[in-house]
Amino acid sequence: MDENARELAASFDLEKLTPEFYINPYPTYRALRENEPVRRMPNGSYFLTRYDDLVAAYKNTKAFSSDKKKEFAPKYGNSLLYEHHTTSLVFNDPPAHTRVRRLIMGALSPRAIAEMEPALIALVDRLLDAIEAKGNFELVGDFASAIPVEVIGNLLDVPHDERESLRDWSLAILGALEPVISPEAFARGNKAVADFLAYLETLVERRRATPGNPERDVLTRLIQGEANGERLDEKELLHNCIFLLNAGHETTSNLIGNGLVALRNHPAQKQRLLETPELIKSAIEEMLRYESSNQLGNRMTTERIELGGVMMAAGTPITLCIGAANRDPAQFLDPEAFDIARTPNRHLAFATGAHQCAGMALARLEGAIAISRFLARFPNYALHGEPVRGGRVRFRGFLSVPCVTR
Repeated sequence: MDENARELAASFDLEKLTPEFYINPYPTYRALRENEPVRRMPNGSYFLTRYDDLVAAYKNTKAFSSDKKKEFAPKYGNSLLYEHHTTSLVFNDPPAHTRVRRLIMGALSPRAIAEMEPALIALVDRLLDAIEAKGNFELVGDFASAIPVEVIGNLLDVPHDERESLRDWSLAILGALEPVISPEAFARGNKAVADFLAYLETLVERRRATPGNPERDVLTRLIQGEANGERLDEKELLHNCIFLLNAGHETTSNLIGNGLVALRNHPAQKQRLLETPELIKSAIEEMLRYESSNQLGNRMTTERIELGGVMMAAGTPITLCIGAANRDPAQFLDPEAFDIARTPNRHLAFATGAHQCAGMALARLEGAIAISRFLARFPNYALHGEPVRGGRVRFRGFLSVPCVTR
């Protein structure tokens, strides 16, 4: 076994992944953590799998940059995908990151999120009613992905009849972040950015003419800026609206899908949650740890620095493997076990430090309401065919999960 693990670690290349890896990456992550925790890739980048190494990189924003201009130029060239992925909040360093984050966080205050709860419950119940009427349903399309699209649509106050394209745009733009992309995925991603920008230009124009309430409507808040006059320029405004949808959509959809499949695969834990529904908060944290919606992060060293016992030159690309760190036995007791009451549970599903997810409180609320109400309505739900994974390494979720309510 040890020999196999060593071989698995020694042959690992993020640009040449196997079908088995996409189905279950965790044995590979474990082999890397135990044998090559700071693994040098054939392309000269490093792949980190230990919890403490990820935290060190997240916390040191000066030495480990989130700015992607240098890294993405060879991959995307002079394209709309390059423009988008180098303008959005997540791929920037302070002070640009600080400025945009402050504007977004202002509209995601605890009070604003608490006020979303009644509408969120009503939405989830409507979806559950529709599922009940059908009996056979598809967990992702009929439920998991329908929730965040509506929530983000509400945040930006996108009219209901204009929301249909949002999910496809999001999947195409995020799909282009995979380590290796086909010419088709590249073209699809660029078209999605172009279509989304064109749509947002008309939406922003309408909102400028008729502003919403900046306490609730994130788009109005981003347009109006801060009281001290701090505002986004037009390009920043449009690309951060795209980012808001993308950041809040696929990851939350994956949390709900991964969580309900994990419960189905661990019947004793599902029964425990049914009997003790107040465990939903810790259950959501365990779902985030056990099957992190977002498995990979990236940084670029800005100076010569040592990390995890390895000296790295300035300008070295680094991949932070959240999925591996969240199963590090140095941080989590019995990390391969799915335990809905796990405590403490300082997982890195939302990262940590300056780039900790701005929408994490909203994602937790969506997950808790969706999963608890689903379970209460359909305690005996079962698979009705083989779930299909999304075929992604960065974002781990399902494309489809055929189910029956029973």
